[in-house]
Amino acid sequence: MPGELDLSGLNRYDETVGSAAPPFDPLRLCVFTTVALIACLLGPIAVLGFALIAIAGYARARRQGLLRSKCKLGDTRLVLAYLSVLAVLAAVATPFWVMFWIGRF
Repeated sequence: MPGELDLSGLNRYDETVGSAAPPFDPLRLCVFTTVALIACLLGPIAVLGFALIAIAGYARARRQGLLRSKCKLGDTRLVLAYLSVLAVLAAVATPFWVMFWIGRF
């Protein structure tokens, strides 16, 4: 039929153009929200746990040769010192946090 539109070439992969960029996946936001929820529920116990896991990870990475981190502090020694201070503060705060919640019930 004259004047009919040929749509047979639509919706096909064009190798000259390449693949489209994948859409943004906000997984980090979900992870951050989950960590915040755990911190809200468990208070200093969560901070202590996360700090100890991070200390173990950074200590291992430093032993394997990592001297600079993508962390804002940069030097892994500073990161380890920061995490250690947080772990000590969380350990000191934990009994007070537990007493606060026991006293509320």
